[in-house]
Amino acid sequence: MPLRLKVNAIAFFERPLVFARPFRFGAVTITASTQLFVRVEIEVEGKGRATGASAEMLAPKWFDKRPHLTEAQSLDGLRRSLAVARELYLTNRTFETAFALHTACIGPQVATCAAQDIPPLAASFGPAEIDKAILDALLRVAGANFFDGMTGNIAGIDARLTPDLDDAAIARFLSTRKRIDRVAVRHTVGMDDKVEGEGGVADAGENAGARYFKLKLNGDPAHDAARLARIGSELARLPYATKVTLDANEQYADLAALSALVDRLDHDAALEPIAANLLYIEQPMPRDITKASPLGTLGARSFIIDEADDCYDAFPQARALGYRGISSKSCKGIYKSIINATRAAAWSADSRYFISGEDLTCQAGLGVQQDLALGALIGVTHAERNGHHYVDGFAETPADEADAFLIAHPDLYTRAGGKVRLAIHDGDLLTGSIAAAPGFASSIHPDWSTMQPLKRPTPRASQEQTA
Repeated sequence: MPLRLKVNAIAFFERPLVFARPFRFGAVTITASTQLFVRVEIEVEGKGRATGASAEMLAPKWFDKRPHLTEAQSLDGLRRSLAVARELYLTNRTFETAFALHTACIGPQVATCAAQDIPPLAASFGPAEIDKAILDALLRVAGANFFDGMTGNIAGIDARLTPDLDDAAIARFLSTRKRIDRVAVRHTVGMDDKVEGEGGVADAGENAGARYFKLKLNGDPAHDAARLARIGSELARLPYATKVTLDANEQYADLAALSALVDRLDHDAALEPIAANLLYIEQPMPRDITKASPLGTLGARSFIIDEADDCYDAFPQARALGYRGISSKSCKGIYKSIINATRAAAWSADSRYFISGEDLTCQAGLGVQQDLALGALIGVTHAERNGHHYVDGFAETPADEADAFLIAHPDLYTRAGGKVRLAIHDGDLLTGSIAAAPGFASSIHPDWSTMQPLKRPTPRASQEQTA
């Protein structure tokens, strides 16, 4: 029987996050941002109280790419999403399962955020981060690690938000999960990243021995094809086989532009090293155009949605349009990832559908560990990892805290170049230590005393004047 809980306190904290190199994707280049930390205190019926935690980078101009917003205004939307969710989760004073609490809050969350001009994807950020921290606390009360707790459905996930599934299908999917021991790193090649030579895509010091690569696109078929040809030539130099994925971050204007890219992949000999090893193309068009544009014959190439995944109905809707997959990102919601993985498994009885592991620069510590655990639960065998590449180790995290994570999770971190950083073993991340103790993928919490309270959003009136 799933445990029931109520939330007594929710607090938000932040740390500055400076990148080691610029990361350009879509229409934005990130050189610095903020890492969010969530701390919750819950009371579990008949079991007592516990504290849980989660972490995530606040990514500008990803959740909400509307051109009239500045980067600061897009981050304000995420802070508002968190504030709305905090009020909703604390208002519910009855004991509920973790998923029932999420279910009770997600509708009002989206509606309240819409009234504040926050779109659904950004609206889901607040509940996603609070849900992770609640689950961490719940697992600690139960004395269960993430994988054992979730196979037993400790959160009480059911089909009340997904009429295309039933409760039994979800419970059956969870009960059959086995932790993946190794998850391969998919190395991101951003639009400003070097392609050839030292520091390029074939440099082992740069790609950490990755066998999977994620290549960013800018939406211009000719430009993208030329750059992909250069990358393909470099990857062909590696002494082992590689696989690639392409990610346009909504930059392809329409089906005509997308067709031009696919035509080049199908017929341009210079793109053969890419085309022959291409697993899927991720979120090529803007989310609103995506939802109105069936892929038709383009669906012969596997496409997935990412930014268009803004509600529980998104995957069935995308499937009807010809899409084969959907991304898992803990910043979009752990429960939605599990539901979508259940769907992919059920649909694959007739044809191949899948869930992929993507990343919004999950940082070393709680962020990367919780996202890694989610993927290792639902069957993600390779996952994009930006944090180890664009950020120097634990970045601004105090040395004592970074050392504590290294001691607690020695298979996941190493000390190199004077920094504690992600340990990549022959291109893989190991998942053993994140299953070794009660809690959501971490035996320790960050040092709250070294953080600042999360900055409050700008008052809406002044934000609207700037817009």
